[in-house]
Amino acid sequence: MTERIQKIIASRGVTSRRKAEEMITAGRVTCNGRVCLLGESADPDIDTILLDGKPLPSGGEYTYIMLHKPRGFVTTLSDEKGRRNVAELVKDCGQRVYPVGRLDMDSEGLLLLTNDGDFANRLMHPKHLVDKTYLVTVEGYSEAGLKRLGQPITLDGYTIAKPSVRLINADEKGRARLEVVIHEGRNRQVRRMCAAAGMQVIRLVRIAEGELQLGNLPLGKWRELTDREVRMLKR
Repeated sequence: MTERIQKIIASRGVTSRRKAEEMITAGRVTCNGRVCLLGESADPDIDTILLDGKPLPSGGEYTYIMLHKPRGFVTTLSDEKGRRNVAELVKDCGQRVYPVGRLDMDSEGLLLLTNDGDFANRLMHPKHLVDKTYLVTVEGYSEAGLKRLGQPITLDGYTIAKPSVRLINADEKGRARLEVVIHEGRNRQVRRMCAAAGMQVIRLVRIAEGELQLGNLPLGKWRELTDREVRMLKR
């Protein structure tokens, strides 16, 4: 059965469909000896598809895991600057998995990893609007800042959806803990939202994606998602 080549690459656990499209555009993918063009289809049972001159991995069981990412780790499988990366924390999972979305190096919490490219693509696509919940510790808290934080702002020319913001506690020195729910996943979005509201983030922990909760998973550890959790995220 013929499928788009980027979908075939993603289905083999190589990378996400979006990254596969970039690989095709860069001329790294061939089909039957000819460089592929973006949008082409092929039959993986008949056609010979190579990435950087090597065959694609064979299909197999998909792996879906949740990592409690610590601070100080970048959300990549390798880093040209030699920084610690999340691949080090999941190297014993038995599969080559890659992150679904990102958490910046200074942030902590729930990070999904998988070798199911279609699954990753669906979760990351803006049209699906998977809610992400964060516990945020800030300095410079004020009631006016809290009110402003709960309003849509424009980042990089894009107006974000109105977030949900709840004050957990605050002290007299202007330090506060907030629960912030966002619907997109733009670069350093929560930090930039808080800065626009006059508050500085000093700790940021993602505690949920959709209905999936980080729970009591220890810092730096991972676990496989249950079948029910995978079905829930796929919905």
